[in-house]
Amino acid sequence: MFGNLPVEETSFIGRRHELSVLRKARTRSRLVTLTGTGGVGKTRIAVRSATEAANEFDDGVCFIDLSGLRHGELLVHAVAAAIGVTDHTTRSQEEALTDHLEDKRLLLVLDTCEHLVEACADLAVLLLRAAPRLHVLATSRQPFPLQDAQQFLVEPMPVVDEAAVLFAQRAREACPGFELTDSNRPEVERICARLDGIPLAIELAAGRLRTERLDTVGSRLEDRFQVLVEEATEADPQTSTSGGANRHSTLRTAIGWSHELCRPHERLLWARLSVFAGDFSLDAAQRVCGHSPLGEPEIADLLAGLVTKSLLVRDKWPDGERFRQLDTVRAYGGEWLRRLGEEQAQQSRYLAWCQEFAEQGERAWFGPGQAAVFHAARREHTHLFTALDSALSTPGQEEAGLRLAGTLWFYWVGCGLLGDGRYWLDRALATASRRTPDRLKALWVTGYVAILQGDSAVAVAMLEDCRAQALRIDDDAAYAYATHRLGCAALIRDEHGVAQKYFEAALDRYAALGELNSNVLMARIELAMAFAFQGDLERAVEVCEQARHICDVHGERWGKAYVLYVLSFAAWSRGQSDEAAELARESLSINYEFHDLVGVVLPIEFIALLHASGGHSDHAAVLQGAAHRIWRRVGLPLFGSAHFNAPHDAARTLSRKELGPEDYDKAFTRGTQLSVDQAVALAMDPAPKPL
Repeated sequence: MFGNLPVEETSFIGRRHELSVLRKARTRSRLVTLTGTGGVGKTRIAVRSATEAANEFDDGVCFIDLSGLRHGELLVHAVAAAIGVTDHTTRSQEEALTDHLEDKRLLLVLDTCEHLVEACADLAVLLLRAAPRLHVLATSRQPFPLQDAQQFLVEPMPVVDEAAVLFAQRAREACPGFELTDSNRPEVERICARLDGIPLAIELAAGRLRTERLDTVGSRLEDRFQVLVEEATEADPQTSTSGGANRHSTLRTAIGWSHELCRPHERLLWARLSVFAGDFSLDAAQRVCGHSPLGEPEIADLLAGLVTKSLLVRDKWPDGERFRQLDTVRAYGGEWLRRLGEEQAQQSRYLAWCQEFAEQGERAWFGPGQAAVFHAARREHTHLFTALDSALSTPGQEEAGLRLAGTLWFYWVGCGLLGDGRYWLDRALATASRRTPDRLKALWVTGYVAILQGDSAVAVAMLEDCRAQALRIDDDAAYAYATHRLGCAALIRDEHGVAQKYFEAALDRYAALGELNSNVLMARIELAMAFAFQGDLERAVEVCEQARHICDVHGERWGKAYVLYVLSFAAWSRGQSDEAAELARESLSINYEFHDLVGVVLPIEFIALLHASGGHSDHAAVLQGAAHRIWRRVGLPLFGSAHFNAPHDAARTLSRKELGPEDYDKAFTRGTQLSVDQAVALAMDPAPKPL
């Protein structure tokens, strides 16, 4: 069951009425929206409501923070990534997402939708129509333009009860021993009333008790309030026209007051942190923000200072601490960054950090750190996509976006994001047209992705174009990679002799260049496939054993999974079924870890054949049904290749003969109901039990 709700780092106060209303609203509509001014607590209420409702949803709850998303066209990519949709086909992300959700009972929480409200409303309608058991809970300062949605306005906290209790609780965290008493209650309630009962404003004020007395906090707030209200109104005249706008002014006042009370370097860091689209690590903050007059060594202390002032949230995860800003706080920092004239320079540093991260991942992908690269890239997914979007939308930065899209080939291919990769690569190639090594790399990477998607004609055209341009600018590496991928295209067209020549030519060029990485390793493995499909099992095994040795020496696992697949095929061809099954399951286990659907479905098809050969035709038929469903997310089943298709056809023939057509079809249909996780679990079982 899926679940990624933010951990509540502080206690949840009050809001019983709101939670009760939301429970009732969910019974009336599958789309419920929480609206209200910034800082009023929409996200906290949504998270608590989702937590309470989680057991009602068999497939769990998925929380998606949209505050850092700039353009509506990227919304579906963000939702698909958060849910974990893996799709290798050329179909649109909308199609892939609706297909994934059509049978799911899931609660989708879309947080901070106001800047994309129309796109969010359109996507919600699309998904709810496609998935009859899906529910959507959204938070937005602007209501969704939909009549069918259950709209719920979140009001500020009642001062006498909830707001005062909230202040006291946060004050106790700032100043241990603080208690709400008869003597201090009037001052607490006066502060809460002055802040219109807005939870975020109250929390910021309560945090001042770390360094100031309660009466001082109240008087200084009053002294500053009028000045900051005037500044806020000047910046946004609309803030004085309605109750909601007045509350916006109040929140700006509270945030502005906190800004005034920060040390100069804390203010500067606050502004610079605004470029981060999601949560971030200490290292990322140091790399992006630690430049003059801030030094990298002081960033940790400055972050701690912002946390103690409730301007940053510190989250603890198994892989370390992460920091995040509430969207209202980040927006305020962004305004100051523009005033300081640092916005463009800071965005460039953010992009440079993402490029550096991608280059480190590309290098580490060939080695024992592959799993760590996979998880790190997933963690920084939002930043990578934000940087790509920013670069490809900013005049003068297009080449940087093209470079980043090409560098991330390992993420697109090795981590199951072919659809996303194709989107960014196509967009980058359309935006940056100058003939450079970065463009040639993007061309062969796009060709590689297109082949895996089953888009061979487009792939071949791109790869031939890449080779022609590589000759013009003497880019031997691009020529070698494009040659290699032309071999892949020939392999899946069953032109094995042609494929062999391409692979051998590419390997010769790789050797001359001194290239050794996962791509080079795959050329060896694919050459082994070409030999195997031509019936030369001896040479296929010889090349595979060479590749396996390279994998073991360098700790490479992703490529090794494909080595094991070919060796499994060879073992089966020699009549060694037990060894073939062991190799196939090891291949499947590794590819499943990397979310590589091609690498998952191929061994599942082969394990189905082993079951059929061993007299377990019911399991074989179920696995073939499961594979059929996975191929919908991969592309053309078995690439349309007769040789890749041979194990499938053999298993089908054996199973239908043993079970009979009717029982085979029933078992196959059962398999189509399995999720990828369930299919993998069934295939990994070495001792199948009766179904």
